[in-house]
Amino acid sequence: MSNLSDIGFGIQSEEDFYSLIERAYEKSTPLKTTKGTYFQFSDKSGAELWIQMSKQNELIGVNPHFKGKSKRLVSITASIDRPESVLDGAFHSWAAPMENGNPESGAYPFVFDVPNHKKYDEIEIPQTIEIQLSAFAQELDYYESEDAFDNGQEGEPKWTSQSFVPSGLFNIDDGDDPSPPEALGIFAGIIKLTEKSKNEFTGQEFYWMLVDTLGGEIDVLADLRFFENAIPNVGGVVHGQFWLSGNLLSEPKMK
Repeated sequence: MSNLSDIGFGIQSEEDFYSLIERAYEKSTPLKTTKGTYFQFSDKSGAELWIQMSKQNELIGVNPHFKGKSKRLVSITASIDRPESVLDGAFHSWAAPMENGNPESGAYPFVFDVPNHKKYDEIEIPQTIEIQLSAFAQELDYYESEDAFDNGQEGEPKWTSQSFVPSGLFNIDDGDDPSPPEALGIFAGIIKLTEKSKNEFTGQEFYWMLVDTLGGEIDVLADLRFFENAIPNVGGVVHGQFWLSGNLLSEPKMK
């Protein structure tokens, strides 16, 4: 299971991966930036691949995303570059920002990766903006109800059915060269909508869930194998660790 298989791009080998990227590239739309070009492939299911090409026209990266239904307000407080690729990047932000004039206030801070990050190289920071946030399951448990979730926990402290821990901010400071924070979160949330979706490009199925958690809605994506013994239903609770990928829903203020 992987971020790719969470949206129906399951692959078995390196050869499969490059075959997938080649076929998606042929149906993609370019977005040029000063650092290189993104090629966006969008499937009707909402599954996306963002293929990265350097200014020398070399493949330097690929990131999945999912265009979902979630909407949440965040305060962006920093832009983060990634060492893996000049076209990778993320935003540090605060969920559910407070209306007190302090941008670094709200429900909690967290980091989300952005598939077209370098489009926003000149973004004005800080600023408050609405985003769509997708969470790709890396570890996931499902409970049929809030009561089942409460009763299924052992020991203390216990999670609430709407809770969020920005685990990506807990990276180890390695002396003079600290690693940038990761776009990871551990959260629990209540399912508002759910659907077994089909990636039409590959024919593979996956689960999409609109989940209500602390700080707002999230589109949760999961490989079917997370649900071998159950089917997610409205009112159920999901809990686990997720990779976070976000999309700005309006054009931000630029410098």
